[in-house]
Amino acid sequence: MEFVQLLTDLTGKLSGLLWGNPLTLLALLGTGLYLTIRMGLIQVRGFKHAIELISGKHSCHTHPGEVAHHQALSTALSATVGTGNIAGVATAISLGGPGALFWMWVTAVFGMATKFTECTLAIKFRNIAPNGEVAGGPMYTLLNGLNMKRMAACFAIFALVASFGIGNMVQANSVMDGLGYIFPQLHDYKWLAGCLLAMLVGMVILGGVQRIARVASAIVPFMAITYMIAALLVLINHVTDIPAAFSTIFNMALNPWSVGGAAVGEAIRWGVARGLFSNEAGLGSSPMAHAAARTNEPVREGLVAMMEPFVDTLVICTMTGLVIVVTGTWQESSDTLMGAALTAHAFGGSLGDAGAWVVGGGLTLFAYSTIIAWSYYGDRSAYFLFGERAVLPYRVVYTVLVVVGAAVPLQLVWNIADITNILMALPNLLGLLLLAGLVKKLKDDYFSGTEND
Repeated sequence: MEFVQLLTDLTGKLSGLLWGNPLTLLALLGTGLYLTIRMGLIQVRGFKHAIELISGKHSCHTHPGEVAHHQALSTALSATVGTGNIAGVATAISLGGPGALFWMWVTAVFGMATKFTECTLAIKFRNIAPNGEVAGGPMYTLLNGLNMKRMAACFAIFALVASFGIGNMVQANSVMDGLGYIFPQLHDYKWLAGCLLAMLVGMVILGGVQRIARVASAIVPFMAITYMIAALLVLINHVTDIPAAFSTIFNMALNPWSVGGAAVGEAIRWGVARGLFSNEAGLGSSPMAHAAARTNEPVREGLVAMMEPFVDTLVICTMTGLVIVVTGTWQESSDTLMGAALTAHAFGGSLGDAGAWVVGGGLTLFAYSTIIAWSYYGDRSAYFLFGERAVLPYRVVYTVLVVVGAAVPLQLVWNIADITNILMALPNLLGLLLLAGLVKKLKDDYFSGTEND
């Protein structure tokens, strides 16, 4: 046990160093800024067309791929819309003040350009097997686009390890936390609940990406809309406080003369870190889901993918953040009232017991959808490293680990997951920077009208 505690402490320090390091955040945010400029503000120019693509315009069932545009988006959103939207926002505001929410918005805007670039490349360099099965993502971009075999293998290894941690056991634990808000007695039956959860996960992921996409496209809109309606009810109850809330957010994010330079610095640090953690822009995870889309035009899927940070951070995280600020709950944060507990307290203060149900139910569904989406990321990494023979064993092991994650404390797993997430990002960002010129050419050709009929 002493060795485990020592390992937990060491990995915790390394995780904190990586996520709290200005150089790491600058690399992620700076890449997004560079790509925003290089792609000519694609977030603005391509927004309307992205909505058209998601709604079904320009879709073609004869194109190569396994899922529709909106299903690929739902699968990717399943992985990004998770505990970060409930617990992550609350943590950012607790540690960085309301100004952190503004910097989460900044990461989302720049992150849209990053998502566009990495998912355009995922379609461009994906592999399609004779049976129509698709494999794509940063490892294929690095291999097929840049011939960087070792870098591609490194990304796949880090993604594989991360899938067991941040995509599986951590989320299974979050499901138990969410259900615990609704049924406190469930904490005494974690192993049993974990087995049931594993069955629900296994039934989906053993069917491959098409079943994952169908389930995700049903769960994601339902859970997101339900959560946002509840948040809107809270905001309506505090409608007169909303202008003051925005004033507080902007003031604490940008005005060092009013709140102090240190406070603004903390707002930037936690806002950027939690924003990137929530929408995963630059980490290289969601390109693996978007690579499966049915399209012969890489730019189209890039445009669909760029809506992820918009939905995840600019919409859902903003709703959570505003509820915490307008209710004044952020001023009550403490060591025991932080993360999901702080969000539940904010909702509960306005909606009563129904608030705890919304947060608990939202946390449960968000985490469950993340588990099934990350299973696909892991099995594509296993496929890349070891071939088709590794996919089924991977899915079985992944399902079994859900039980473990639901029943045991996971600080060590959290730490390892955070570290591998950052290590995933490094080779992915290198590929994006080296291939940005190619993506710009693809984008210019597409919007010139020659391929956008």
